Amino acid sequence: MAQESITIARPYADAIFARAKESSSLEQWSQTLELLGTVMSDAAMSDVVGNPNISKQQLTEMILGIGGEQLTGEAENLVRLLVENGRLVIAPEIATLFEERKNAERGVLEVELVSAYVIDEDQKQALADALKAKLGSDINMTTSEDPELIGGMRIRAGDLVIDGSVQGQLTKLANELGI
Repeated sequence: MAQESITIARPYADAIFARAKESSSLEQWSQTLELLGTVMSDAAMSDVVGNPNISKQQLTEMILGIGGEQLTGEAENLVRLLVENGRLVIAPEIATLFEERKNAERGVLEVELVSAYVIDEDQKQALADALKAKLGSDINMTTSEDPELIGGMRIRAGDLVIDGSVQGQLTKLANELGI
């Protein structure tokens, strides 16, 4: 996520979270935002949203049609608001931030682990246990591989980033040398 998108999406996610908590509908909103995020992550849909020949009304009707019965009441109002404000493209970021808030409320922290090589289950569990002890929250970890890291790993937990990769160390050295 680009920092600008996160900054724009955060107030929407916070407001939706507050309303979902107030109305005891966290899971329903979670599903709604996941749907909107998935729809807006599609490249073809991004092209449609960016098309100046499609009116806001047409775009609203299209999204509501895609969502079907899952988008009712307040969710329809959210779609209209996002379309009217030109913010529909940040739906994936809103969904991600909402899930982070929901998990934080439950004491679960989303952690993204990117390593140069495949991490086995024992290593994942050991890392999750160490992070739980350090951060004081249950950990929900997603992992991926990126051979460009050369070696080591990068861990992102909310705003905390731990970069123990060879690529990160080389970048840091290059910055210090002014290269």
